[in-house]
Amino acid sequence: MTSVNVGQREPIRKIIHVDMDAFYASVEQRDNPHLRGKPVAVGGGEARGVVAAASYEARKFGVHSAMASVTAKRKCPDLIFVKPRFEVYKAISQQIRQIFTDYTPLVEPLSLDEAYLDVTENLKGMQFATQIADEIRARIRDVTGLTASAGVSYNKFLAKMASDQRMPNGMFVITPRNGPPFVEALPVKKFHGVGPATAQKMHRLGIDTGADLKAKSLAFLQQHFGKSGPYFYGVARAIDNRQVKPDRIRKSVGAEDTFRQDIYRLEEALENMEPLVDKVWRYCEGNGNRGRTVTVKIKYADFKQVTRSRSTVALIGSADEMREICRSILEAEFPTRNGVRLLGLTLSSLSAPNQTGSSRLSLELA
Repeated sequence: MTSVNVGQREPIRKIIHVDMDAFYASVEQRDNPHLRGKPVAVGGGEARGVVAAASYEARKFGVHSAMASVTAKRKCPDLIFVKPRFEVYKAISQQIRQIFTDYTPLVEPLSLDEAYLDVTENLKGMQFATQIADEIRARIRDVTGLTASAGVSYNKFLAKMASDQRMPNGMFVITPRNGPPFVEALPVKKFHGVGPATAQKMHRLGIDTGADLKAKSLAFLQQHFGKSGPYFYGVARAIDNRQVKPDRIRKSVGAEDTFRQDIYRLEEALENMEPLVDKVWRYCEGNGNRGRTVTVKIKYADFKQVTRSRSTVALIGSADEMREICRSILEAEFPTRNGVRLLGLTLSSLSAPNQTGSSRLSLELA
């Protein structure tokens, strides 16, 4: 997590966070009229599959991304599984990004379906960020037939939080005056950058809302959350000085999960590794990247942590190949007398298949 210098004063910026509504599922419903108005899950389908995306009709039943297919089907018996078409999603994403660059060169994509835009100084000379966001959303609808939601604010954290308030197909604005009270009332589990494990830790420390977080000192937050402490200290005060950075270079991608109950058997570990593989490979498919090094992190019940890595000569070409590498790593660690409370997976040395270079940077998928 990037730290924040909370004492730094900067001019008020105009930041937009655009998030496509149920992107993968909406594309499938757009292209197949028989799926419209029905609960749809992209991905999954097989016995040990995982949902990559769910339509809003499916979400009403509690179906969401990273959920095991069997669980999703149990929650929604009429759920329709559709195979993902990442090349289609990527092509549509490029259309959307072209719309963004008509307004500003400061576009920071987070994934195929969302991005930050800094429109403080924009190419259209438009005064109001809300007007720009409305125009962008309308153009996305005209060009792709899909809807997008937008958050408008004076920093990245609040713009991200704002876009969640009016989904689907809406817009929400957080002004400098409204920023601090908005954050104070927000449950910490909804904070961008607070995953399930961090939220549980905060709850154990008596931190349930932004106001609770704001009451903690910087030293306290650094003690309990390390390098993320300054970030939490800042956003609890509605301060986030991170710049919108176009063309971010991502050199690794990772995911992890903390379990409610410790696991002891190899079969349990493999089952819980499945959604992590799915998340990592979904990023690779969406961005056209591949990697050479798989790293598995294991944290035990006594908080002892180990990491095990395997590297390949050629780029890993499929989720099945990555899954088999994970299996070989885990087979050497199980059975175990000490229960496992967390598993993590990172794919690094990322590059496009036609590139020879490789590099490294971590990306959290919470």
